[in-house]
Amino acid sequence: MKRAGDSAWAPLAARVFRALWIAQLVSNTGSWMQTVGAQWLLVGHGAALVTLVQTASSLPVVLLALPSGVLADRHDRRKVLLAAQFAMLAVSVVLTVLAFRGALAPGPLLALTFLLGCGTALMGPAWQAIQPELVAREQLGQAAALGAVNMNLARAVGPALGGAVVAAAGAGWVFAFNALSYLGIAGVLLLWRRPAAHRPTGQGEGVFAAVQAGRRYVRHAPGVRRVLLRTALFIPGGAALWSLLPLVASRSLGLGSGGYGLLLGVVGAGAVGGAFALPVFRRRLGANGTLAAGAAVFAATLVVLATTRLPWLAAAALLPAGLAWIGVLSTLNAAVQQRLPGWVRGRGLAIYLVVFQGGQALTAPAWGALADGLGLTVALLAGAGLLVAGALSVRRWPLLSVDGIDPSLSDHWPVPPLVFEPGPADGPVLVSVTYRVARENGAAFSDRMRHVARSRRRTGALSWGLYQDGRDPERFVENYLVASWSEHLAQHHSRLTANDRRFEERARALLVAGSAPEVTHAFDATAGPVVTAEERDAGEARVPGAGRRSGPPA
Repeated sequence: MKRAGDSAWAPLAARVFRALWIAQLVSNTGSWMQTVGAQWLLVGHGAALVTLVQTASSLPVVLLALPSGVLADRHDRRKVLLAAQFAMLAVSVVLTVLAFRGALAPGPLLALTFLLGCGTALMGPAWQAIQPELVAREQLGQAAALGAVNMNLARAVGPALGGAVVAAAGAGWVFAFNALSYLGIAGVLLLWRRPAAHRPTGQGEGVFAAVQAGRRYVRHAPGVRRVLLRTALFIPGGAALWSLLPLVASRSLGLGSGGYGLLLGVVGAGAVGGAFALPVFRRRLGANGTLAAGAAVFAATLVVLATTRLPWLAAAALLPAGLAWIGVLSTLNAAVQQRLPGWVRGRGLAIYLVVFQGGQALTAPAWGALADGLGLTVALLAGAGLLVAGALSVRRWPLLSVDGIDPSLSDHWPVPPLVFEPGPADGPVLVSVTYRVARENGAAFSDRMRHVARSRRRTGALSWGLYQDGRDPERFVENYLVASWSEHLAQHHSRLTANDRRFEERARALLVAGSAPEVTHAFDATAGPVVTAEERDAGEARVPGAGRRSGPPA
């Protein structure tokens, strides 16, 4: 029997999620109204300028997503989101004033659109990262789908409304509505009292080190890397639809701004309707089947748009494209959210957004140039070809299963037994772990330690190695180097997950009965000798430059 929590709409039962979802719907509607207004103001200036609207909106994510991810992990995500809302409100006010004064030339329009994209880049990682704080982990898939429904419901209403307003009163009014739409999200965030347990700790980490930690985590997380690969294989072809649809509406179908808005509205309606059918498709097709089917449907839509001159037929083809879009995006989003632990969630999602938005930003001008050079039909068919290739590649590079994945914190390492107190910046630190493994289990132990190696590297190790003693084959030594003592303490208390603990337990199950790993921590000797508490209290002389290492108080 289906439980209430399994419903596609179950996350809306959470009060804060529901309030933010409604406020986001209003804001997304304003954003789509502005997109229509901006694109339609540029239709007469050539395909390249029209597609640059998408580039101006998406490129900031490529440039700023990782720093934004660091902000989301090191600072209160609620405050980061508030700062982004007020920044975008200010830019939208400037855009509105220029539009009403008739001073909105293509250059200023694209520049201000770029600044709005910067606000979106600042907001993106923090917005995605708070989702696990608002709903239960098992509802993250539904929450991601509802996020896509939100965007597509706005796409169903915003473009049609925006096109009608532009035709009736001019672009200034759609920009004004977009400016006001940011106030709703800001209001909900101001009223939200975020639990202290979710607020960041350890903000002393430098920005560069934090960015490197995020990259290192993704590099050594095969499941996250596979999500990024699947995103990169879908987005370039998928971006052809959003980049070229204004040109299809004006050139192929002979429609005005209102007609273009209605075409976008059809895509949104298909996505909203698809939200009801998506759980059924996902149960029958699985995550990888959903990705392959979504890419194939999107490809078929582009083929129809390339060959038809009938508005009703184009609209009929765009309806299932909405379902395909929400199916692919919610599947990818849920897959990456379920794998990322809290300490690096903002940065991991930032890298995902770089691939997602960057793919659109970098390919949009290419589709415009191709449409100008070889024709709109060729550009649309090329996009369809990329999508078909992506659909076929699912069998070769599927998403990895999330069954058994548990990114919750596991503070299971004991406190290091040292005779002195290292400073946070002391390092590098060489951690050595000695194991005793029976000869017959040596190969299996080495194989299981490969998962432990990824765990060490994800959480801070700069290098890692496993060695077998030449005189005593049952003795294995694991060595890994961490940049500083603060990095190693972060491994101890805030970075290890239940998965990491499981990998360690599987390897240690092969140890000789009754034996336990022996752990040592060695510090860079060139920084000076260690001074213990007894030596300090005895007043013994210390080597100049070595005074930063001293024992704990008596």
